[in-house]
Amino acid sequence: MKFPHPQTLLEVSQLINCDYVGDENFPVLGMNEIHVVEPGDIVFVDHPKYYDKALESAATIVLINKKVDCPEGKTLLISDDPFRDFNKLSNHFRPFQTSNKQISDSAIIGENTVIQPNSFIGNNVVIGKNCVIHSNVSIYDDAVIGDNVTIHAGTVLGANAFYYKKRAEGFDRLLSCGRVVIEDHVDLGANCTIDKGVTGDTTIQKGTKIDNLVQIGHDTIIGKKCLIASHVGIAGCVVIEDEVTIWGQVGITSGITIGAKAIISAKSGVSKSLEGGKSYFGVPADDFRSKYKEIASIKKIPEILDILKNQIKI
Repeated sequence: MKFPHPQTLLEVSQLINCDYVGDENFPVLGMNEIHVVEPGDIVFVDHPKYYDKALESAATIVLINKKVDCPEGKTLLISDDPFRDFNKLSNHFRPFQTSNKQISDSAIIGENTVIQPNSFIGNNVVIGKNCVIHSNVSIYDDAVIGDNVTIHAGTVLGANAFYYKKRAEGFDRLLSCGRVVIEDHVDLGANCTIDKGVTGDTTIQKGTKIDNLVQIGHDTIIGKKCLIASHVGIAGCVVIEDEVTIWGQVGITSGITIGAKAIISAKSGVSKSLEGGKSYFGVPADDFRSKYKEIASIKKIPEILDILKNQIKI
């Protein structure tokens, strides 16, 4: 997320009431999660395990809970609770805006687009030309939808990321201030849920078709001309490359990449990145050749046990 206007290190430190290391006039242009940071961004880190990753990232302002050596060309914001202060900055620069209309006055709706009754279109939403938005669709603030998009009834674009920090009193939610971006010629089935990015975009690229009852987590990027069948659950920060096919009830863990033109069969559980151009199934998912060898080996277990029993008797 980029700020509406550039800030200085001093101004940001005053917003969250924390110390800093570096030039007080150092430019601060935005804030992002570590996988999408750019120079000028703030990234937060609150565990020693991830200090090096944050300090070595593209971010030039590191919100951290310990004073450490500051890399050249970067600055630090020293906070006793970076998670809390990241939320403070999110709330300051992109606060929640209430709406009292079904279609916000600030929404931009393209020519020949049809919006059926009882749908909600939030603040600053942009919808392109020749779209059909069926009844009871909810499109939260700042979503961007291209041309020739169809969204079926009950689908929700832009719910919060499922991202929490465990504290003694319960779970503390990381505020979501990103967007959902749907490109041209995308079809979304009924009762799908696509969460917005924490600070960046959850993106469905051109020509992808998604069945009913599919969940897509925050900051995930789905490539061009993908097919995703019903009951698929995709966690946050996943990259699905172009022309991937995912059949029903597949579950995909966070932070992995599915290569272009991969095919994942129904009920598979994907726990690691998968190479493109291959077919996969099973839990954990693996390519067909490896999985069939595994199944063949399992079928031999009773035979092996019988041999062992006979040897013991002898």
